[in-house]
Amino acid sequence: MPTTVPDRSAGATGARPTEGTGSARSLTLPRGTGRTAARIAVLTVCQAALMVGIGLLITGPAKGLWPLTVEDNVNEGFEDVRTGAFNTLTFIASEAGNTLTVIIITLLACLGLLVIPRLPMWRQAVFLAVAVSLQSLVFLVITLSVDRHRPEVDRLDASPPTSSYTSGHTGAATALYAGLAVLVLSRMRGPWRRIVGGLLLLLPLIVAVARLYRGMHHPTDVLGGMANGGLSLLIVGRALLVDKSVVAAPSTAAVPAARTGDDGDDGDDGDDERPAGTTAVILNPTVTDAAAREELRETLERHGHHEPVFLETTADDPGAGQATRALRDGATVVVVCGGDGTVRAVADAMADSEVPLAVVPCGTGNLLARNLGLPLSPTAALEAALNGRPHRLDLASIEGDELPATRFAAMAGAGLDAAMMEHTDPRAKARLGWPAYVLAGFGTLRTPRMRLTVRLDDAPPFRRTARMVLVGNVGTVQGGMTLLPDARPDDGLLDLLVLDPRGPGGWLRAVRTLMRRPAAPSGPATVRTLPAGDDAKKGVPVEFFTFKRADITFDTPQSRELDGDPVGPGLRLSAEVQPGALTVLLPSREK
Repeated sequence: MPTTVPDRSAGATGARPTEGTGSARSLTLPRGTGRTAARIAVLTVCQAALMVGIGLLITGPAKGLWPLTVEDNVNEGFEDVRTGAFNTLTFIASEAGNTLTVIIITLLACLGLLVIPRLPMWRQAVFLAVAVSLQSLVFLVITLSVDRHRPEVDRLDASPPTSSYTSGHTGAATALYAGLAVLVLSRMRGPWRRIVGGLLLLLPLIVAVARLYRGMHHPTDVLGGMANGGLSLLIVGRALLVDKSVVAAPSTAAVPAARTGDDGDDGDDGDDERPAGTTAVILNPTVTDAAAREELRETLERHGHHEPVFLETTADDPGAGQATRALRDGATVVVVCGGDGTVRAVADAMADSEVPLAVVPCGTGNLLARNLGLPLSPTAALEAALNGRPHRLDLASIEGDELPATRFAAMAGAGLDAAMMEHTDPRAKARLGWPAYVLAGFGTLRTPRMRLTVRLDDAPPFRRTARMVLVGNVGTVQGGMTLLPDARPDDGLLDLLVLDPRGPGGWLRAVRTLMRRPAAPSGPATVRTLPAGDDAKKGVPVEFFTFKRADITFDTPQSRELDGDPVGPGLRLSAEVQPGALTVLLPSREK
């Protein structure tokens, strides 16, 4: 899997010297800073032009059109339901978007991002500060360009000398609190992550309602404020958290680590005297810090797995070598802690070994863990696995031109999804999580349609055009969308999705089909294909196939991916199921 760097993205400027040393900090800016700043500036000018254009439309040609003609009714409705308690609550809510409040919270948040973590989160701090600042700058341009009177109701606050369009309070609240939500959802772990992120996302809505209640803005003013803050977040987030244009050298600060299987004087024989029957923990150090390792160790100890041995993956060996070593040294349980790429490498090495594997999700997609019903919290997933029982799951062997034979546990594909993986910065994955794929996907929507030939099992080959083909051992991806409704990891079969929407209507039909999420068959699965040949259904945006072996040949080289990791373009993919090849510890389904 691609090696990601722990949150050291500011380079030497963010590295803390080792305690007791006098190491100086370099003030060299990361490469690409100038280009990124210029791109942000250009997009911000476009944002300002868009928002000003909408404002001039609202106050000009569209002024007499619905729904602008009934906006006053909304403000008058709020005025009719005012009470003393509501007045107090909305005052507090409105203050959450006040200029002074936003400045103070932004400064404290940025300071916390630099001081509290073991390694300063420079990139996240810059993201938040720049997004909030640009929103304010665009807001000032808008108010100078668009003159709109405030609602003709009794206003509960003093009217500032700015236009009613857009709502500055709402825009600032959107940039600040939604920006904090992005950081919380991408950096926090544990059950509170989504709760805190959801509450932060609610704050701009609460501020918007408060401004309407207090008679300070029309509904389109607060909608414009949300759009302004959201666009600032999108522009800065894409530039700093997703794209690869800013490249910084990683920090050299020492990171404390739990005891690993490589401890020892010569680095080669630290485990040689380890007795058989131990527990090996294979982890990706870029997504597992010392605190997480200690939690895993404590969990294992509580379940009787004493003195577990930790083996770190590397850029050159993302898990296969460590798994082979663990099996060779007599491990009776192997725990893998990382993303889908790490899990795939370990599963490939452990195929047919019958040694149970515990999957601990610590990556971006965590597709296998999601489809196995494991908690996404590392410690909770390990608890569930250790309390569970061994289950035999299928693996898929796959090969192609310039792709050595290997196995995958979740999904492999070509076309749109693989191009999206290629364009996702590993640093963005580490910071944003799976939403980084969504942001990167905007740049890949114009991936050309491909022509391909598919042969399933012993059936005659057939031709298709497609935006994307996906081979899956499991069916559900991030966000809960089921792309392969019949896929089950233990049915001895694989599933194929051929996605070929044409135009906006085709995309809508494709999304509608995928959102229906039909249930997988309850009985034994059978090979199922759709009609093939030149007279096959034309214009069908989504097709599903079930098979044991598939040979897919592309007319031109296509981007390809395995379990979320790009593997380079090619002309061919051949996949075959390996039933029951992997033994995995899964929670009991009994009640």
